[in-house]
Parts: sequence; structure tokens; C-alpha cells
Amino acid sequence: MSSDAPPMPQAGPDAGSAEAAIATVTVSGRHGLNIVGRADLAALAEALERLARRPGLRAVVLRGAGERAFIGGADLDEMAALDPHDARAFIAAIHRVCEAVRSLPVPVIARLAGYTLGAGLEIAAACDLRIAAADAVFGMPEVKVGIPSVVEAALLPMLVGWGRARQMLLLGEPFTAAEAASWGLVQRVVPPDALDAGLAAWIETLLAAAPRALAQQKALMRQWEDLPLRAAIAAGIEAFADAFTTDEPGRLMRAFRAARRPPLPSAGAI
Repeated sequence: MSSDAPPMPQAGPDAGSAEAAIATVTVSGRHGLNIVGRADLAALAEALERLARRPGLRAVVLRGAGERAFIGGADLDEMAALDPHDARAFIAAIHRVCEAVRSLPVPVIARLAGYTLGAGLEIAAACDLRIAAADAVFGMPEVKVGIPSVVEAALLPMLVGWGRARQMLLLGEPFTAAEAASWGLVQRVVPPDALDAGLAAWIETLLAAAPRALAQQKALMRQWEDLPLRAAIAAGIEAFADAFTTDEPGRLMRAFRAARRPPLPSAGAI
């Protein structure tokens, strides 16, 4: 995604193929580090919102152009000139992207190579799954440039715990992919040259799952974030019952059972 063109979802040519079920959105920002300004953020949000209406979509991959960065942060030159009114609009643009990611009815995978900083980390945190190259670098350096980390930085305590979130947000220091994995921020770390292979393995697993059940699971987890325990359990009961309003559970359960059925004993076996 360049500053003057929206990010383009890319899929295979056959609308009925597995490739067409996966959309890739590439952020191509400034300075070779995919730095994003308000126009970039608006284009990215619009691309994600269009994907939410795409029939047959099964998963989305969000990545940066090249291998130097996922998103290296928001444009400091643009932010330095903000007044309070414009600052509200700028941060709302970052939140719109994160909300578009979280509102997509399918899983969103963040492919994290190089730097993932500030707004980039907030957008990555909004994704459902995160896979990182072993040499990736992360950080929330906002306090070092005079602003707090806000919007989807609020997801970080749920992902890494309050202690690590305080360390990330108050100190603003960079940290490694290995640390991000040990804290629970990313689910998988692979060698840089294995990043796409690891991504492909996750996509294969998602395509093997029941599409409606995946959408239900993502929607339910979003509810769980806001609900007390008893209400979260009740929401789960309703989602379970709703699953059986289609033939997906019965059909897939019968197929699973048939595939796992032990062979009949041969003649003469006891």
C-alpha cells in the first residue's frame, strides 16, 4: 500500500479455488519501513472493510512490503504538526484500521518481518494470529516521543499480562521476537527464510477447518473480551446451538467419524 493507492487484496484467479479464499493485504508505506500517515491508514481501513463483504473469504494475511518492516509506526513528521482536534482524527484513523481487522468475520494473520513498532504493533495486536521472523524487532516507543500508547494498545494486557504491558508501554524499549513469543504476543517464531512456509502451514490448517465454525469462534471470542464469566458462558451456549441451524456440524462430524472408524477385524480374528 503506497500513500496514494489503497492496499490491494490479492487472491488466485479462480474464485472457487483455495487461493481465492485467502486475501493478502500488503502495507507499503514510507521510508522503506512502511511508515503510515492518515491517508495510508484510511486506505488500509477501506481495503479491510471491503474484504469483510467478500463472499467465500476464509482468511486474511496482513503484511508489510518487503522484509524490513511490518509497519514501522506512524508518520512522526505528520504527527508533530497535529493540534488536539487533528490528533483525535489521527488516532481515530489507527483505531479504524484495528477495528476493521477485528471486525473481519475470518481469521487475520499478521506476517511480522523486520520492525513492528508503535501503531504497527497495535495493528498486529488486533490480528487473530501472529507469526514472526526470528530477527523481527518490536516496540511501543510512544512515551519517548511525547505521547501515550493508546487505542488497541489496550489489548496488550490481555495478550502479555499487566506486568509485561507496563514494561512495554512505560519503558518504550525494543524487544526481540523470542521475547515476544515468550510473553505470548506472537504465537510462532520461525527463521526469516521460513516465514512464508510457516504462514502457509497455518493457512492450510484454517482451510481444513469448518468456515462457519471459525467465524462463530472469532465472533464469540470478541464477545468474551467484554463479558463477565457467566455471560460469556451463556453466549457460548447460544453460539453452540446456533451452529446446528446448518448442516455443517452434522456433516463434518459424520465425515470425521467415518475417517477415524477402526477397520473391521479380518476373518478369524478374535
